[in-house]
Amino acid sequence: MADLSGTSGTVSPETLDLARLQFGLTAGGHFLFVTLTLGLATIVACLQTRATISGRPQHARMVRYWGQLYVINYAVGIVTGIVMEFQFGLSWSGLTHGAGNVLGAALAVETIVAFFVESTFLGLWIFGWNRFGPRTHLAMIWVVTFTAYLSAFWILVANGFLNHPVGHRMEAGQAVLADVGALVTNPRALLAFGHVLAGSLVTAGFFMAGVSAYHLFRRTEEREFFTLGLRTGVFVSAPALMVTAVFGGLQLTSLVTLQPMKSAVFEQKTAEIAQLQSDLVARFGPGDYVPSPAWTRGGALVMLGAFALMMYLCLAGTALACSRKAVVRFRLWHVVLMASVPLPYLAMIAGWVFREAGRQPWVVYGVLRTRDAVSDLSPAAMRASLAVFTTLFLLLAVVNTVLLWRHARLGPVAAGLGHDDRTDGDGASPDPADSLAAPRY
Repeated sequence: MADLSGTSGTVSPETLDLARLQFGLTAGGHFLFVTLTLGLATIVACLQTRATISGRPQHARMVRYWGQLYVINYAVGIVTGIVMEFQFGLSWSGLTHGAGNVLGAALAVETIVAFFVESTFLGLWIFGWNRFGPRTHLAMIWVVTFTAYLSAFWILVANGFLNHPVGHRMEAGQAVLADVGALVTNPRALLAFGHVLAGSLVTAGFFMAGVSAYHLFRRTEEREFFTLGLRTGVFVSAPALMVTAVFGGLQLTSLVTLQPMKSAVFEQKTAEIAQLQSDLVARFGPGDYVPSPAWTRGGALVMLGAFALMMYLCLAGTALACSRKAVVRFRLWHVVLMASVPLPYLAMIAGWVFREAGRQPWVVYGVLRTRDAVSDLSPAAMRASLAVFTTLFLLLAVVNTVLLWRHARLGPVAAGLGHDDRTDGDGASPDPADSLAAPRY
């Protein structure tokens, strides 16, 4: 592979470390919003399909309640994504100069899909609840869901190029997009896409089960509502976890040929690491081509440990969820479900660390070194940038947590998402003669 390096790596080591830390914190933070958004969008769309077919009020209330939590997480997550995008020009000018022609194409499509199509139809879904017919309204949430998938796909196409650069040619020291087909069928993108989608369903399933368990633990009056919510969360999580494991296993297998150094570090093959280091020095010149074992192997082990724990919880949960008595009265299980809500987040972020840290010292594997991709900024400037970005992301995370907790704790209140402002003060339905009729769920 050709080397895109336009500099000799003269940026100070402190600037490089701070830039990497900033990107790791912000990208990882944004990813945590994305995983719940993708999973909840799918579940809400399926719930609304069921509500439209059955016409049962309980199913419609499920859509409104879980849809409210989805909208909150989506809204705050969009802000984190916008903030994260600023980093490419601010901290990684070498990456945009050397590989922007390829990455820009994927990110441009993602932006169009996410900020124009997805956001537009989500707005229509939110504000058109009592203004469209049930099938039209249902179609809107499915458009939102599929465009969310497309958005995630194009992000992973860009990330897949960083991990396994294909579909490009070199012109004047820059990577230029040459084969769109090779880019979008990159195995590092496709396998990650399946892994992320399934993992998002696991995250949303654990979230639904945990929130429902909280209300059942407190002996809620909405027993039927949260019994259905708990069962939905458990029965979604179990198969989704198995699919996640399959895609994860395929990715680990592919590392042997696509990223042998990462594979050797993960498996602690000392002799193979030394041989690969020698080969890379001969090919690319002096340097340390061994990624940090602490981050690479540590991230993988945390991910696998969290997966094993979730697997046992899902197996036990599937059996318990078949018993209505256990769902309603087993308070110890309720506590376990509440405590296990962070587990999918832990597994996803640990897997992301393994994926990203394991390709170091490359930002584009085998093509562009990380030290040559960072902007020529002073350590003081990067410290200030890190402080601003970290503070902003922490604030957004706190706001999102508070809003989710507040609305989740309230339960399915009448004034939530889909509330018809045209109802009378006594709760009576609007006059049928009004020009806009409510959806017939």
